[in-house]
Amino acid sequence: MSFCKDCFKGVTHDGTPEGKVEKIGGIETYVATPSVDYPKDKVVLFLTDIFGLPLVNAKLLADDYARNGFKTVIPDYLNGDPIPVEAMEAGTFDIGKWFPNHGADKTRPSLDAVINALKAEGVTTFAAVGFCFGGRYVFDLAFDNVIKVGATAHPSLLQVPADLEKYVASSKAPLLINSCTTDTQFPIESQAKADEIFKGFEPGYKREYFEGCTHGFAVRGDLSDPKVKAGKEGAFKATIEWFHKYL
Repeated sequence: MSFCKDCFKGVTHDGTPEGKVEKIGGIETYVATPSVDYPKDKVVLFLTDIFGLPLVNAKLLADDYARNGFKTVIPDYLNGDPIPVEAMEAGTFDIGKWFPNHGADKTRPSLDAVINALKAEGVTTFAAVGFCFGGRYVFDLAFDNVIKVGATAHPSLLQVPADLEKYVASSKAPLLINSCTTDTQFPIESQAKADEIFKGFEPGYKREYFEGCTHGFAVRGDLSDPKVKAGKEGAFKATIEWFHKYL
């Protein structure tokens, strides 16, 4: 498995997070809670890219999910060791040293701890939205049928076609993929393969495509670019509509 140069690039977005960080299952977790009444038994798991909790963009997006009626949590499944935001702005980082300590054997237990703690609090139904690195975990949670519905934007670390075929064979979770023009992690060929494999997938499948956008657009794109701004907003809208339909 590998990353691409666009995994390390991006722009920090403006805004002040409205949620709070608390320990859930012993794991630092950002919690965005709707200001209106909402179903207490449902939670959206927001699975970050490699920049994790420190990147304000993720928190701002989680707040936007909450404004649309979904309690949203961002677990620190990177265990306090994300790639520094400064590396994103520089566009470089030695991923070879970082990744071995952030494989599923290190990260999934933290994610599971949050899920199990939320279950103990009465949560019975989960959705998951994953960006880049987090897209891998949407698939893994779907394989285990932990989530009722999944969505991902420009997923990384997928094995194509194997993971797509496994999803169809083992998961009951409807899947939305927000894709784009330039994405070596999930290129046009993989997008077409997904459409082929998921054709007729009974639980539900949809792929959105955002012209002129690059890997990372949905969470850390340059919003001064009209196409990127439209893509980011379009991916958000598509995901909200997907969750309203299936969650």
